[in-house]
Amino acid sequence: MTAFAAYEREAGLPEGLIRQLNSTDPDTNAWARFERNELDVAGFSKAFEAEAAALGHRLEASRVLEALRGEVRPAMVAAIRRLREAGLPLGMVSNNVSPMERGGRMDDILDLFDVIVESSVEGVRKPEPEIYLRALDRLSEAVGRRIEASDCAYLDDLGINLKPARALGFSTIKVVDPDVAIAELSALVGFPLDGAAGPGPGR
Repeated sequence: MTAFAAYEREAGLPEGLIRQLNSTDPDTNAWARFERNELDVAGFSKAFEAEAAALGHRLEASRVLEALRGEVRPAMVAAIRRLREAGLPLGMVSNNVSPMERGGRMDDILDLFDVIVESSVEGVRKPEPEIYLRALDRLSEAVGRRIEASDCAYLDDLGINLKPARALGFSTIKVVDPDVAIAELSALVGFPLDGAAGPGPGR
């Protein structure tokens, strides 16, 4: 996440430290327990800062949480709108620390999805395979027909989250450069998602 990188630069921390902390002991670290709603903010902050200290670094967990608000990638949102206009089923799988609140600036984006599966609600998180399976079940229920992993593309900016999805049968795309990811997704769905004319509605 670019917001994490910006904080690392500002604080004089090694590049990629936050990702390193998040991927070490991924099922039991502070981040994992926080996203399963097993820790409150105070508990997470204490545990996450201790994990950083064990590697010889001092960081402010509150600043890391601020970075979670992140930035919206307009090109990706536009591509999602194209998929919605084409009538394709859409699901979101989110690792988060509390359920998404409605009534804010994100509503227009959230409304594009048929289902949203959140770690803070489910008690499981990416990269645990169970959360992807729940997403498939919910999406199938939402559209009234069975959807298999092999029918789906899964996008994420973290390789650790892509690996289990791929093992389950999803086509996977790592989002580093949004334009590259959109081109890869366009190839999978068979029509352009960069603003050019696409197919008419249909599910």
